[in-house]
Amino acid sequence: MAAAAASSSSSAAAAAATPQVVTERRGIPAASFVEDVETYLRQAGLDVNSGLAFLQERLQQYKIVEMKLLAQQRDLQAKIPDIEKCLDIVATLQAKKALGEALTADFELSEGIYSCAKIEDTDSVCLWLGANVMLEYSCDEANALLKKNLENAKASLEVLVADLQFLRDQQTITQVTIARVFNWDVHQRRSKQAIKET
Repeated sequence: MAAAAASSSSSAAAAAATPQVVTERRGIPAASFVEDVETYLRQAGLDVNSGLAFLQERLQQYKIVEMKLLAQQRDLQAKIPDIEKCLDIVATLQAKKALGEALTADFELSEGIYSCAKIEDTDSVCLWLGANVMLEYSCDEANALLKKNLENAKASLEVLVADLQFLRDQQTITQVTIARVFNWDVHQRRSKQAIKET
């Protein structure tokens, strides 16, 4: 009884220690490393050319997804400083209001044309929400909304960075698999050629 409990606990510990195989991440299929090329081709029901074509197509799909993720990453990296700047402006407005001072600011009327404005005791700000929509918020509401948007943007950026790392790993695995299949094919052809010559 004790031996059975010890063996079951050791097998449970071994199962917990083995890493979980990831089959996909957010819709990106995981590439599997091919140990035995011949078995891989036989199980997939492919010849060498079809196998290479499949792997090349998968590699191209990874590259397309990578381009999309990189574009999203650039957008977020541009968006985060804008949100931080807006938070600073709202904080400055609140600080000036608390001191009873007016805020003098230059703002852009159109490209290259600026005007000077004196902002006195304001309780609200207008924020662009996107899609040509602007809403007026109290300073406290704007501050809370901007902080929430900043947290969401940073969290999204972290997920994108992890997705890009996962994607690069899959590209590397696929490239290694392509090289292994190609080299296996070259080795097979040379072996057949050597047999014919003898």
